[in-house]
Amino acid sequence: MSKHKTFAVLVYALTAVGALFAQETAQGWTPALMIQFKRVGATAVSADGRLIAYTVSEPVMTEEKSEYLTHVWVVSADGKVNRQLTRGEKSCTNPAFSPDGRYLAFLSARGQKSKRQIWLLPLAGGEAVQLTHAEKGVSAYRWAPDGTRLAYTTPDPDTEQEKKNKKAKRDWRVLDTNYKYAHLYTVTVPATGEEPAVQRLTRGDFHVTGFDWSPDGRTLVFEHRPTPKIDDWPKSDLTTVPADSGAVTHLVAWPGADLSPLFSPDGKQVAFMSDGGDVSWARAMDVYLVPAKGGEPHKLAETPDRRPQLIAWAANGKGLYFAEVEHTHRRVFFLPVDNKPARVVTPGDGNFWGASVSRNGKVLAFVHETADTPPDVHVTPTRKFQPTKLTEVNADYPKLKMGKTEVVTWKSKDGLVVEGLLTYPVNYTLDRTYPLVLQVHGGPAGVYTQTYTGRSSVYPIQAFAQRDYAVLRPNPRGSSGYGKDFRFANYSDWGFGDYEDLIAGVNKVIAMGVAHPDSLCVMGWSYGGYMTSMIITKTKRFKAASVGAGVTNLYSFSGTTDIPSFLPDYFRGEPWDRIETYMKHSAMFNVKGVQIPTLIVHGEQDRRVPLSQGLELYNALKRQGCPTEMVVYPRQPHGIREPKFIQDVGERILAWFDRHLGRKQRFEPVVTK
Repeated sequence: MSKHKTFAVLVYALTAVGALFAQETAQGWTPALMIQFKRVGATAVSADGRLIAYTVSEPVMTEEKSEYLTHVWVVSADGKVNRQLTRGEKSCTNPAFSPDGRYLAFLSARGQKSKRQIWLLPLAGGEAVQLTHAEKGVSAYRWAPDGTRLAYTTPDPDTEQEKKNKKAKRDWRVLDTNYKYAHLYTVTVPATGEEPAVQRLTRGDFHVTGFDWSPDGRTLVFEHRPTPKIDDWPKSDLTTVPADSGAVTHLVAWPGADLSPLFSPDGKQVAFMSDGGDVSWARAMDVYLVPAKGGEPHKLAETPDRRPQLIAWAANGKGLYFAEVEHTHRRVFFLPVDNKPARVVTPGDGNFWGASVSRNGKVLAFVHETADTPPDVHVTPTRKFQPTKLTEVNADYPKLKMGKTEVVTWKSKDGLVVEGLLTYPVNYTLDRTYPLVLQVHGGPAGVYTQTYTGRSSVYPIQAFAQRDYAVLRPNPRGSSGYGKDFRFANYSDWGFGDYEDLIAGVNKVIAMGVAHPDSLCVMGWSYGGYMTSMIITKTKRFKAASVGAGVTNLYSFSGTTDIPSFLPDYFRGEPWDRIETYMKHSAMFNVKGVQIPTLIVHGEQDRRVPLSQGLELYNALKRQGCPTEMVVYPRQPHGIREPKFIQDVGERILAWFDRHLGRKQRFEPVVTK
């Protein structure tokens, strides 16, 4: 094809996309418009605080593609420079500046073998160079303090016999054997014309999941568990190894989970998180300090929610920055090492997340968003919170009128105070009531926070608001963000106390004069799908429901999920020891007589909540004559990842609710045969 024809085709394609986008904009918020939202990734600030790296993910939806393409951007702390650093058809993620500021490292599956490797991009100019060639790809990496090396983890490669077996189709698997453990390696940053030198640091029957360098670069501390199985996270311990290889030394080997080690700036202590041997999936974690050469750990003050995520030490060693949820906000906190209580670093409305701290301790970078403001990179001095917005990632995203979102509170049946987020219809007026969508979060220790409601999602909130739905997103008992006792309040009680919390929230919105009592719908994913399946067995108030990747049969779920210890923890016993309890709290044992029209959506490759959970509910409803439909999305794990599918789920749920409320449908998905 000639250059002129190629240019003409490109112009036509861009014009067509622009026309389609304009058409969608004219309709207001729709799943098709919202899928164009660009996602912002976490920040990585340079050692001197002058540059902040972040990622931007855009949907690629062509005839043959449906994926998110992620690339690395860098913005200066003064906001004067903001440019895209990586390009191409392969995503680039996990950026990190070298300590001397000469390089930006990132992970990408560029190249022939399509496994994520470490790449180095010279910031003074030049092309990115592939640093590692790990057969199974790189899981995670960290720069050495002097910038001459990087440590990384990669799973053990296949043996020659295993490769032969795969080729000969003799590659059967015996479960819980022949694990591919992730181990620690280092790789040098080579001089021009030299090859990088790789050194393996750990071997053995354990799986490395996290690590950190000592400030002098002589030692690495790492977190490990017995196997790569997700279910083994409660068996994590901490160990050290010399950075030039050698014998490992156990540092913390308590019962339970010991996680996220970070060396102090002087190298004398290691901070980490631990449950102290009190293992629970709802997780009550505290921050501890242990001498780097071994000794008795010392517990710091408990954080407000006892569910912190360590970010970094302060440069002066007087405390640690951590992230945690506070009600409907995600915040950055500071925890002093002198046992004083944690203090909020990022006050104000909205969510503050993806934070990083410069090595000199002067700059904090983070992403901030509110319910009506899209996420962007911000920076502030650490000594005083004076945030400056540096980016406008979604500058070309439509500035449409939004349904406002506010925090509402109510009392449950037993008097427990519950909080949630209520999004009003876009064209809300006081003189009428509206259909209400009850949206239940996953977890159950998830939480609804003040995320931007115009973002793309399987539950596109503003698209519902555009269609004159109010959307209530409650944080019932069991949610994070409200302290340990609240988070543990649903143990052995799924589908009952939390059900009362949700229904009380619905009644609150009805009493406010916002929702019409005869136009109620409900939807949720994972645990939210579980609650939706329970709700349709307990009440007839809802006109339509959508169960997303929902647990519907607690007994069979426990035997098929990749986290078989999950429910025995929440229900204080194995299914065979508590059969009646598992039946009482399962929709499948209470499904008789359900007639609420229910749309079931599920990922075909879901190992967390296997496809069979959706099929059990679908067949039970269908055999009883209940209006039902089940849509299975190929290749998808527990969350829907492909943008075409994300858009489709949103459109299907809107059409399902419209249809069963007797409303005129705007979205009618195409049924493939």
